[in-house]
Amino acid sequence: MKMPSLPLVAATGLLLVMQFSGSPVMPLLLCDPLYAQTPPASAADPAARAVITDQVNQPVQSQPAQPNQPQPTDWPQWRGPNRDGILKNTTAWPKTLSKNRLTETWRVGLGDSYSGPLVVGDRVFVTETVNKQEEHVRCLSRSSGQEIWKAGWRGSMRVPFFAASNGSWIRATPAYADGRVFVAGIRDVLVCLNAETGAELWRRDFPAELGSTAPQFGCVCSPLVDGQFVYMQAGGAMHKIESSTGKTIWQACRDGAGQNSSVFSSPAIETVAGVRQLIVQGRTELAGVDIDAGTKLWSTQVPAFRGMSILTPTVFKDQIFISNYQHPSMMLAVGQSGSSFSVSEKWKLKLRGYMTTPVVIDGHAYTFLQNQRFACVDLNTGQQKWVSRKFGKYASLVANGDQILALTSDGQLILFKTDTAKFDLVDQRAVGTNAWAHLAVSGEDVFVRNLDALIVLKWK
Repeated sequence: MKMPSLPLVAATGLLLVMQFSGSPVMPLLLCDPLYAQTPPASAADPAARAVITDQVNQPVQSQPAQPNQPQPTDWPQWRGPNRDGILKNTTAWPKTLSKNRLTETWRVGLGDSYSGPLVVGDRVFVTETVNKQEEHVRCLSRSSGQEIWKAGWRGSMRVPFFAASNGSWIRATPAYADGRVFVAGIRDVLVCLNAETGAELWRRDFPAELGSTAPQFGCVCSPLVDGQFVYMQAGGAMHKIESSTGKTIWQACRDGAGQNSSVFSSPAIETVAGVRQLIVQGRTELAGVDIDAGTKLWSTQVPAFRGMSILTPTVFKDQIFISNYQHPSMMLAVGQSGSSFSVSEKWKLKLRGYMTTPVVIDGHAYTFLQNQRFACVDLNTGQQKWVSRKFGKYASLVANGDQILALTSDGQLILFKTDTAKFDLVDQRAVGTNAWAHLAVSGEDVFVRNLDALIVLKWK
């Protein structure tokens, strides 16, 4: 994302069956999103039906086989294993980004995308927009980048002319859980795929269902999976959906059906004021939602230029850190007395965030600001500890112990220490040219999604 109107947060359809005999050859089936609730085998599109007849003689599995059991070092969703950008129980990285210690192992050319890659076991899942008309999901071999399967559907739109440099391509990072991949397309369509085969299991077309319009700048919410449910902000509302069937459990935080109702943030599940809840950042409202009932526990209006509340809500103790475009950073305290909740401002700081959700280490938020600088903030006091020199327009962050690896929008890897006294730059290296997708790290592998390629590097 390059312009204020378009965030990068910076998380769909087919029927195919794979045969493994050495190198798999996978068909690509294109299914019109208008057939949101129609199984691919009975799709009304004659071309799609013809492909299905030629390629498949089996029904779609309702319970997908898992390609392999997820490991703690996998990167299965937006911002990693715990959705916080923090790696745990991982070997410390070398104190250098030199090519003899961080070596490129492979790269694969792809269509344009802002989606971050998923890494699960021996597989990597990526998205792309092809020919400005179709959205594809590719499953690649982690060791070689060889394609295992590819799935796709018609799904495209044009962002407004003043945001054209941001591109009209898929944005949200998918999520993996229980052998399924959940992909949010640019037109507010959520598709569930079998992670083993790429077969479409179910689809939700929120504009068609709710009478909403396609988001003005495209869907940017990255799906959140918790237990047997997936949570998604689309169609002007937050949805709790049964992950195995696509059935709606509840809707919450409905804010209308117009283009300007689409949000720029992704939800989080956190325990605040002693209650585990869904934290939802709308365009101008921050809310805590009861996970079971879908009712608001509390809500408060938050300032945001043109509704650009982009960061994933960052919870620290019983407080929530926000830093919306063109507005100061704030810490909001949430309290509970009996059955009532209260929200109050704890502190405010002039530093302005934009698209980068911070990582929190030892009570300090390490983030990247609207003015293109890294910063460290004491979350207890609201004190600015330091601000760095300028880098790119955006950076995604991954923390490992006392080290943070950042990927800037101009393709620079930045390695620095979690020092609260100063910006302690360890090393810097150019690995790409246009990298707005979130960095992914799994074990010794670093996954950099350029706009037109996936680059994999390995620590040695």
